[in-house]
Amino acid sequence: MTLRMLMRTLAFAAAMLAGATAHAQALVKLKAGMVTGIDQIGLPIALERGFFEKYGLDVTIARPYATGVDALNALQSGENEIVQVGVPMIGAVLRGMDLVALGNYSGNSTKMGSDATMALIARGDSGIAKGDLKSLRGKRIAASFGTINHLYVLALLERAGLTPADVTLVNTPPPDMTVALLAKGIDAFSAWDPWPIVAQRDVPGAIEVIRGGDVISYLGYNVALRGWVEKNGPTIEKFLAAVSEADQWMRANPKQAAQVATRWIPGLRQDVAEAAMQFNVQQADRRLSANNYRAMHAAQDRLFKLGILKQTFDVNKHIEPKHMLKVMADHPKLFSDLPPIPAAAAIGPGYVFKP
Repeated sequence: MTLRMLMRTLAFAAAMLAGATAHAQALVKLKAGMVTGIDQIGLPIALERGFFEKYGLDVTIARPYATGVDALNALQSGENEIVQVGVPMIGAVLRGMDLVALGNYSGNSTKMGSDATMALIARGDSGIAKGDLKSLRGKRIAASFGTINHLYVLALLERAGLTPADVTLVNTPPPDMTVALLAKGIDAFSAWDPWPIVAQRDVPGAIEVIRGGDVISYLGYNVALRGWVEKNGPTIEKFLAAVSEADQWMRANPKQAAQVATRWIPGLRQDVAEAAMQFNVQQADRRLSANNYRAMHAAQDRLFKLGILKQTFDVNKHIEPKHMLKVMADHPKLFSDLPPIPAAAAIGPGYVFKP
């Protein structure tokens, strides 16, 4: 190689390095958090598939938290700027945390009932019969208090004509529920995937009492603190576009999405992830509609009537749809494989939910 050729090669390499450095510097940094649920996997898919970078973001995902309560604590401490939570948002807002929901990580914009990723699992010798919710009377049932699996079991009890006083509810993180069932410390548990599927494989004789049933409307939002939201509209829209593209990829590639899940949920096996993913893709709908407002309102209403909440809040003050609506308008192809939102549930800028 001549000296001139060497100089050209070095100059080209330097230019490439400078370009890569400039590109990296141009990416907006963002810290995000998730929970150990199969329905949260759109977030790491967006990272692994390069969708965040495509939309101009450099995202760091914190270790997966056991529950949404833990994720919100991390948000409040500054560990993250945006997290994925559902029911825990309600309690946090009532305690004074000024949260804003920006889009769904799981839920359904086209209808009210949506709980395909939820199930109630019982020991085979517990006396609880498959499909017979009345047989829950007098049993010890695990749930993570203040989360969607707490709301789910409360709705199941209501469907059976029972009250929380008719059972003993035990506050348990989902990763510990299978062990509690094996140890016979509980008779059953309510949880999101993959934990119901894990228990059916690991606990001899375990039965699925019920899966889904549209007894609740799933709550699963991308949530951030209001002060951060007000200053970061363009970043939020990039984030929502990236995770929306990840959702679409997941719906089209559930087996590959399951592989991603095994890398982010500790101890999750491929067969369990694939079984759970078939339910997850049924409610991987990032869009917002009136149904998502109704879901939050209905959850508060149930918890208030049961005396678990002492007050409620106006859902309009804690859902900001404009960023998701802009993504829906600017990138319609990201949602082309989903059913259209019914006209009666469609919302626009300035929408106000009225119960």
